[in-house]
Amino acid sequence: MLRVTKLTDYATVVLSTLADAPERVHNATELAERAHLELPTVSKLLKTLTQAGLVQSFRGSAGGYRLARPASQISLIHIVEAIEGPLGMTECSGEHSSCEHETHCGVRSKWLRINDVVADALRGVSLAEMTPTASIKAVSKKSIPLQLAKA
Repeated sequence: MLRVTKLTDYATVVLSTLADAPERVHNATELAERAHLELPTVSKLLKTLTQAGLVQSFRGSAGGYRLARPASQISLIHIVEAIEGPLGMTECSGEHSSCEHETHCGVRSKWLRINDVVADALRGVSLAEMTPTASIKAVSKKSIPLQLAKA
């Protein structure tokens, strides 16, 4: 089964919480409460996300965290790679392959293609689309075609 780690999932939740009110600076305790996650986990994620350039941190009594750029400019690949490192579906499809069979493997090129497809799919979804309000906005933008009765 292919699956992102819990930390990557939690990072997306924390970032979407920040994206819900991007103009504000949020402290770690507030984020943990709003995301329904443990404070040590949120603190660890915020440190990693700050190092990856996805979150800005501010010191002081009014300090906290906010997104480093608009949610529409943060794709899921940024989040996955911030937490898990470069995407690699198999050993040979990552940046630094150490597979002893790579030189004579008949399926490597197919895995590279799959790796590229998954990476493109993750690039195609922004954090803005992952926020709880995004689904509400998407529903409200749907239109119902108007058909006039012929007289």
